[in-house]
Amino acid sequence: MSDKPKVKILVVDDEPDIVDLLSYNLKKEGYDVESAEDGVKAVKIAAKFNPDVILLDIMMPHQDGVETCRQLRELPELKNTFIIFLTARSEEYSEVAAFDVGADDYITKPIKPRALMSRIAALFRRESKKEQEFSQIKIKDLTIDRTSYTIDKSGRTITLPKKEFELLYFLAKNPNMVFSRDDLLQNIWGADVFVLARTVDVHIRKVREKIGDDYITTVKGVGYKFELN
Repeated sequence: MSDKPKVKILVVDDEPDIVDLLSYNLKKEGYDVESAEDGVKAVKIAAKFNPDVILLDIMMPHQDGVETCRQLRELPELKNTFIIFLTARSEEYSEVAAFDVGADDYITKPIKPRALMSRIAALFRRESKKEQEFSQIKIKDLTIDRTSYTIDKSGRTITLPKKEFELLYFLAKNPNMVFSRDDLLQNIWGADVFVLARTVDVHIRKVREKIGDDYITTVKGVGYKFELN
């Protein structure tokens, strides 16, 4: 990493021991690290620090991690930032809520530093592969631009959060092909990220709300496809 700008990581947790543990291991790997002890401070620091990755707890004073993630995803400068939840909350509804507001990964405590480093590296490997793909798709009345993460629909610009965009891009890139929830989880979130199948349904619903219902079709009992006809 010495010949490239350092990857910047923001650690957000109200437990000093966890912040110290993560910061130590991340710095040892060559990352540039900042930290915040609550969600309110995290949003302020992130706006200035512009991190590549945010490690985010859920249970924090002043503002919880889910609301913090929602606010972070509203910042245009963080549209390509990976947000990974590190939390003691293992309930399904907490995981669904995290992905619903734009999480890229969800890891339950206790934290294993070496495994976490591997998960972070895997995110960047997948992103590198995606960047090699065509940057723009024109299909029906949509122009889907992967460089700006925007969609042009008949002259109107629509901006989607990262995972919603990637889901639409993937389906549009393979029109009239039906993909199961598992297929979409593998291709959008990756095999090393453990995401509930319901997360796909939530993201499909949100994409439809923003671009309309005439593009992504539900094939009952099978999955979803981008309808070209």
